[in-house]
Amino acid sequence: MRSTASIMHLDLDAFFAAVEQRDKPSLRGKPVCVGGVGARGVVATASYEARRFGARSAMPTAEARRRCPSGTAFLYPRGDAYRASSRIVMDLLRAVSPVVEQVSVDEAYVDLAAGSAIDLSPAGVRAAAEGLIAEIRDATGGLTASAGIASSKMLAKIGSELEKPAGLVVVPPGRELQLLAPLSVRVVSGIGPATEARLRSFGVETVADLQRMERADLVSIFGSAHGGSLHELARARDDREVVVEREAKSVSAEETFEHDVVDRDVLDAELVSLARRTAARLGKSAAFARTVTIKVRQHDFATSTRSETLLHPTGDAGVILDVARRLLAGVDVSNGLRLLGVGVSGLSAHAQEQLRFGELDGAHETLSLFAESDETASQEAAAEADVPVTPAGDVRRTPGPAAYADGPPTWWPGQDIAHTEHGAGWVWGSGLGRVTVRFEGPTTEPGRVRTFRADDPALCKADPPQW
Repeated sequence: MRSTASIMHLDLDAFFAAVEQRDKPSLRGKPVCVGGVGARGVVATASYEARRFGARSAMPTAEARRRCPSGTAFLYPRGDAYRASSRIVMDLLRAVSPVVEQVSVDEAYVDLAAGSAIDLSPAGVRAAAEGLIAEIRDATGGLTASAGIASSKMLAKIGSELEKPAGLVVVPPGRELQLLAPLSVRVVSGIGPATEARLRSFGVETVADLQRMERADLVSIFGSAHGGSLHELARARDDREVVVEREAKSVSAEETFEHDVVDRDVLDAELVSLARRTAARLGKSAAFARTVTIKVRQHDFATSTRSETLLHPTGDAGVILDVARRLLAGVDVSNGLRLLGVGVSGLSAHAQEQLRFGELDGAHETLSLFAESDETASQEAAAEADVPVTPAGDVRRTPGPAAYADGPPTWWPGQDIAHTEHGAGWVWGSGLGRVTVRFEGPTTEPGRVRTFRADDPALCKADPPQW
């Protein structure tokens, strides 16, 4: 732990959803969920408007649909758009300090002490961060960021979460324990659901409770490495340095069970949760993966992994789960498992197949959701294409014989698109051989929607818009 508050953690607020709202003016101020749009999809990011209804990262999209009102936008991720904004932000961070540790597409640690002209007093680092956050907003067309500045990485990350969105928390040296004490133990690095539940059984719920536990007691419960780490971190003793690292080569999630598990139904339920968490973390990195791996630890601590490589990169929780289930089916669990994990590797920036058939079904469902919230827009879209509209606002028409001649449509909700006459816009919804487009951009007023045949030659994919 440093003697100065010189480590900053910066996190872009609801990043994917914020980019969508910036680029799509009709969605500003409205609930937006970005992630898998099909029945087995997972939410990667929910806007703050959607969070008010209970939507959150790593939640199944089906559950988010049930919680959010009609008209909520469920959009497939646009990795190119997110990476473009991310590069701008990371370049601004590197202008402040040469030592930047990028954790994901929207998150990084910055060593302010490595900067050349930064006053490291609490007032000085606050002023520097305020200027940086304002620069980010101006350079990215209005995206907001939250930051925490402290004497350690753990405290800086905790600080960045405390006053979201657009928050800034500086933890002066000597105030670390005061900040930590009332918070849930979950803020401590390394405490997940299983460790939290075990601590709760001993009456430990806040960091203050954890601080009162002796090292020997924590070691006896969690082992020397984990128990000793909890004892140190609860007292804000974190000596990890900010390091310039390469991009992550894998993403994973795992769970250690309090008791050995032999019930395959219980293991399958855990596998579902792990696949969703892994997909959400993969989505947060705006990446796709080709190889799925499961990790198992037997009752005798013997640990092994099994992997399968896909033909095409995926970011879909359903695909990851299907592979993980096949892999786990070949594992002997008769004596019980102590740990189960799911990971993906072979990361790439693009998926060769954007949507599976199940996702296409969800794409048409998205059209219905938008229409229910904006019947006038739906009527306008139908009038443009001479397509009948049901009372619920669902645009329906049986596709012609050539509608799927070259395979399923390639249009997916949120996708950037251009029309030779109407210009640039985005896919409002698709299905049944049709695609509905809203023609607008980050610098326009909310635009009108029009519906076309999915194979209309006047339509083409487009690059993310400029703001």
